[in-house]
Amino acid sequence: MGYTALYRKFRPMTFSEMVGQEHITRTLKNQIIQNRVGHAYLFNGGRGTGKTSSAKILARAINCLNPKDGEPCNECEICRAAINGSLTDIVEMDAASNNSVEDIRGIREEVNFLPTKAKYRVYIIDEVHMLSPGAFNALLKTLEEPPEHVKFILATTEPQRLPATILSRCQRFDFKRIQNDNIKKRLKIVCNESKIEVTEGALDIIAVLAEGAMRDALSILERCIQDGENKIDEDKIKDLVGIPKLEVVEGIINAILEYNIDGAINATNEILNQGKDIDNFLWEMIKYVKDLLIYKSCKKLDLYTEAELKKIEENSAKVETERLVKLIYDLSELQNNMKWSSQKTILFQAGMIKLCYKGIKEDDTIEERLEKIEKALKEGININLNNNIVNTSENKTGSLKQAGNSPIYREIRDTNINNTNITNNNINNTNITQNTRKITEKASGFVGTGKIENDWPKIVKDLKQNGKIVLFTNLMNTKAVELNDMTVAIQFPNGMTPFCRTILDKQENIRELTKLVSISCGKEMQIKYMDTSSNINPEKSLEDDIRKIANNSDIPLDIIE
Repeated sequence: MGYTALYRKFRPMTFSEMVGQEHITRTLKNQIIQNRVGHAYLFNGGRGTGKTSSAKILARAINCLNPKDGEPCNECEICRAAINGSLTDIVEMDAASNNSVEDIRGIREEVNFLPTKAKYRVYIIDEVHMLSPGAFNALLKTLEEPPEHVKFILATTEPQRLPATILSRCQRFDFKRIQNDNIKKRLKIVCNESKIEVTEGALDIIAVLAEGAMRDALSILERCIQDGENKIDEDKIKDLVGIPKLEVVEGIINAILEYNIDGAINATNEILNQGKDIDNFLWEMIKYVKDLLIYKSCKKLDLYTEAELKKIEENSAKVETERLVKLIYDLSELQNNMKWSSQKTILFQAGMIKLCYKGIKEDDTIEERLEKIEKALKEGININLNNNIVNTSENKTGSLKQAGNSPIYREIRDTNINNTNITNNNINNTNITQNTRKITEKASGFVGTGKIENDWPKIVKDLKQNGKIVLFTNLMNTKAVELNDMTVAIQFPNGMTPFCRTILDKQENIRELTKLVSISCGKEMQIKYMDTSSNINPEKSLEDDIRKIANNSDIPLDIIE
């Protein structure tokens, strides 16, 4: 006799052997006892929860010659023929491969014939949601008013895909996910009968990995004994299923939580050197952060030993709930991005480093924050500091190295520490903003004198040297005047043409000028354009503007009237 898989060998033969579906088996047994069996049933639920097994038991029970308390005897002629598959009155049909109108028409023709041996002709249609719309329509009338000797049992994992006309003609039973305790009890029975030695911890892992599906649990158990040894422990299951070592996952998550880039890079390299699948490892990271969040919320977790739970308790205590939730979303976003990338390794490594730089911790002191900014400036990385962005990625000149020298930051730190008496929980954001602006000023190479009228010619000249020719051309011969404590007016003695107004109203140009004006004045300022000229011919001014741009860019130009 050929080999039989465990989930087939230990398929329930009676309702009492069904695991975790007592609310359904009790009802079906009562209907059989009272002889009130319906003409059509719909069994709905997740995979491996017992839908097909219940359908087979029900088909035997209503045809059994010696039923006992609503259960089939499994010993009479009808039951034995149904079990070995020789009874033609019980028809099992897979709708995934027999979903056409012709298949259903064949059923409509067969229902007119009486059963050969049994009392009822029973049609078990599995994965019924796969039927085509035409097949559903062909089934409607027969399903609503079948002959007395015909019963239908439909099974599906997606009842929402069934037409309402089908749903309304069936008695619906929803199969629940099987609880882990019930899965463990059934696995113990299987292991005892199969002479398999298994630890309690291994049973816990199998029950969790099965995700409520008894068939999946038996399949995992079967994989663990394929090596010929009927001994199963936790390490054996983790190796076969591909679960990475908890220490590796824990190490990289701790590095992210502690903003430790070196630790994250080392852990990432270890993963890559071991040849682990990055997608699976990233999924394990998401699950571990999820477990940290659950333990922090309700102090309860499965699948972990006491030593592992103690470590999880320590890790969850040093991070806020909001950070864990955000980390789950960030890792999920990285997982989605990696699906469409041809360079998954690079994207994964960059993602880990980015998570370590995601933000400055709220409980950092001023000194700690400035040290992190100093490190970021040296490495050319953006840091978000209370919504004030220090961006050094565009600073390619030697001034960046100069800005990264520690004396600048020591000066700022000393100023803050000596002039402000504040605690870690009450940080003066105004001083931090001023320090951030000073660092940006040093990095950009421009130092303001505090008088915008004196600094303006140099600002305009620097625009040309930095390659912003169009902006420079439109600001030639302009003046800057401080109107009040908040606003600087940029005056245009020669007037503003529509072309000039379009250029200067661009958001990137407004931001650039606002930044330079603020540096010059030593405080946050806004800019305002003022046309101080008399009437000018717009067409002539546009032509002049174009000539200016061409001359400053060394572009030969001929304007043809």
